[in-house]
Amino acid sequence: MLGTILIVILILLLIGALPRWGHSRSWGYGPGGILGLILVVVIIMVLLGKL
Repeated sequence: MLGTILIVILILLLIGALPRWGHSRSWGYGPGGILGLILVVVIIMVLLGKL
């Protein structure tokens, strides 16, 4: 249950970190890349049963 909640929250954060608005265009893809990496790690941990 905790793993599913974490995945949903990370997906929402990943969508929110995409540089679509004027104030976040200068950030590039850094925030999205970091959250994407965290999402992949959490998914792997859930699949392995470690979380």
